[in-house]
Amino acid sequence: MMKTAEVLKEHSFLERLVGDWSVTAPEMGGSDDWTETVRSLHGIWFVAEGHGRMPDGKQATTILTLGYNAEKGKYVGSWIGSMMDFMWVYEGEVDASGNVLDLYTTGPDFNGEGLADYREQITFINPDHRTFTSSARQADGSWKQFMEAHYTRKI
Repeated sequence: MMKTAEVLKEHSFLERLVGDWSVTAPEMGGSDDWTETVRSLHGIWFVAEGHGRMPDGKQATTILTLGYNAEKGKYVGSWIGSMMDFMWVYEGEVDASGNVLDLYTTGPDFNGEGLADYREQITFINPDHRTFTSSARQADGSWKQFMEAHYTRKI
């Protein structure tokens, strides 16, 4: 019989995401009409649903799922958006500060054919402000950031 998941100390980082957020990012059209609502599934899984308008004016919806896999000792998750037909799958860890979740994935290379490695980071500036950044791995192994979104908790 499968063991029932338990809320672990690692879930506390994800619990900080719960709530309603306003989102701004130049790469997402620059407007502040993006919103995100994050809910908890009994403290084990966290689901973030975003809504907004793309730079081309089309409406978009995104879904981010995050959890912690005790067997792997890693945070795990996925991301889908109505603007693409690729599902991003993540594994990662929280850094020593306890404020940054590094998520790693492989997906379509936006600069050409094939796949590329990416790092997404969720960084808490304070309880009511966080950022989400995306970076692509370069040939020399470094990361080059190409997107940054700011999330402000709605009060």
